[in-house]
Amino acid sequence: MFEFDMKKYLSIVVFLSILTLQGQDQKPAFKSGEWLRYKMSYSGFLRAGTAVLEVDEKEYQGKKVFHTKGTGWTSGMIKWFFEVDDYYESYFDKENIKPYVFKRKIYEGGYKKHTITTFNHDVKKAYVQDFTLQRDTSVSFNKVQDMLSSFYYLRSLDISKIKPGDEIKLDMFFDEETFPFRLKFLGKQSLRTHIGKLETLVFRPYVLSGRVFKEQESVTIWISNDTNKIPLKLKADLRVGSLTAELEDYRGLANPFAK
Repeated sequence: MFEFDMKKYLSIVVFLSILTLQGQDQKPAFKSGEWLRYKMSYSGFLRAGTAVLEVDEKEYQGKKVFHTKGTGWTSGMIKWFFEVDDYYESYFDKENIKPYVFKRKIYEGGYKKHTITTFNHDVKKAYVQDFTLQRDTSVSFNKVQDMLSSFYYLRSLDISKIKPGDEIKLDMFFDEETFPFRLKFLGKQSLRTHIGKLETLVFRPYVLSGRVFKEQESVTIWISNDTNKIPLKLKADLRVGSLTAELEDYRGLANPFAK
C-alpha cells in the first residue's frame, strides 16, 4: 500500500501540482511551442532532478489537439538512492481540453508502470492498457482530466473573482480510477526569482498525509499572476526533508512575464 500511495501522490505533486490557472482576460495562457523546465531540490540545497513540460499542436483522428509531454528524472546523489525516469504524454482537444489519450511510462526506485488510457467521451468509458500487468480494463467516468490535461485545463479557467479561502475542484483519472482533487487559494505574494521579482498567486493542493507528506496541507505553489499563469515554485514538506521545484528555463510563452 505504501508503494502504491507514494507513487500516486508524489507523481501528482511533481507534475500535476505544477498547476496553473488563467486570469482576468481572454488571452490564451499557452500556445504550441511552450516549453518549461524545472529544477528539483531536496531540503533546499541538494539538486534532486529535473522536470520538463512541453506542448505542441497536432491532429488526432481528424481533430485539432494539443499534444503535451512531461518528463522527469533524478540526478546527482539522489539518483544513487532513488532513481526516477518518468515519461507522460497526453492528447487533448484544443477547444474544450477533453483528454483523448494519456500515456504513462515510469521507473521510480525499482517500481515500473506502463499504461495507455484512451477516453471515449461518447460512452464515458476509459480503456486502460496496462503493459506492466498485461491486462486491459474498462472504467466508467463522468467528467475527468488526466494528469497532464489538468495542467492546461486549469489554466483556461477564469479566476478573476477568486478570494482567499476559495477552492477549485476537479476529478482526475489516474491508475484506473477517478478521484477528486482540490486546490485552495491562499492569496497574493511577491516572489524573487531568477527572472526578477514577480507577483504570484499562492495555492495549496490537498494531498494524502501519512508516509510521504507531513500533513494534508503540506504543498504550496506559487503561480505568476499574469495571463500565462506559469508555476514558478513548488514546495512540499515531506515526512523526511522537503522537495522544492523552481522554474529554471522557459521558451515559447504565449505572453511575456508581467514583472
